[in-house]
Amino acid sequence: MRLLPPETMGVMRRMEWYARRRMQGTLTGRHSSPDKGFSVEFAEHREYTPGDDPKNLDWRVIAKSDRNVIRQYIEETNLRATIAVDVSGSMSYTGDSAAKVGEVALSKLEYAKHLAAALAYLFVKQGDGAGLVTFDKATRGFIRSGSRPSQVRRILEELHRTGAGEDSDAGPVLHEVAERIPRRGLVILISDLFDDPERIVEALHHFDYRQHELVIFHLLAEEELTFPFKSFQRFRDLEKVQPMLRIDPQAVRAAYLERMRAFVKRIDAACGRLRADYVPVNTKTPLRDTLLRYLGGRK
Repeated sequence: MRLLPPETMGVMRRMEWYARRRMQGTLTGRHSSPDKGFSVEFAEHREYTPGDDPKNLDWRVIAKSDRNVIRQYIEETNLRATIAVDVSGSMSYTGDSAAKVGEVALSKLEYAKHLAAALAYLFVKQGDGAGLVTFDKATRGFIRSGSRPSQVRRILEELHRTGAGEDSDAGPVLHEVAERIPRRGLVILISDLFDDPERIVEALHHFDYRQHELVIFHLLAEEELTFPFKSFQRFRDLEKVQPMLRIDPQAVRAAYLERMRAFVKRIDAACGRLRADYVPVNTKTPLRDTLLRYLGGRK
């Protein structure tokens, strides 16, 4: 339960999440569904067929057009959320400016775990389903979306026992995740996205093709965004693909920052075209502030 401290639960108890796209769930809920049912929101007319309930006949339209039609309404349903957490080696970076929970500074991975735990708690609290995917260069764990109270504990246990993995290969893994989610729902990706941006964008298009609502929490440390290093440094590849480098940071700083800005802009622009929420997160920002800023703005 350390991933869901009392202060986080206190924030999430006051929050609600409403889907922006129509969802396909299994229970009556608060979110619009693509299926037709009975609600207060009108969807469309269709021709009356034997067996339809006569009380749904639209007598005004019948009087004007001499056609027997019934009124259909948008059915409300529960939301199925799948939270995908990147656990590749680069997510283990902490930095000197990282926010803390208690006295412990959060690496990107620990920040992602706390964020995923808070969102899972929110969805199950309001009667929706929450599931979890952890991945690096392959899928490490997969928990299907569920809405029972015990689902939160299952997700917390999976997050707790999952450590930083190997190098990242997010593109193919996200394609696999898109195929494994059976119905349209909500997909939340929490990652630093350190991989080929073109392959990541292709995978995001796959989620859009499957008609999922998509939210991207792009986690980066303060040092990754500003590159404040000055004296000669040893840089170690946390994903163990490249050898350790000893370089003069001031010689590469301008080029590094230019490439980082282009990388962030590429992901942001792709999310804009897909009508996906792009949420940049600096891990020096306290988790509570990140949750309040995004959920408050979304509301």
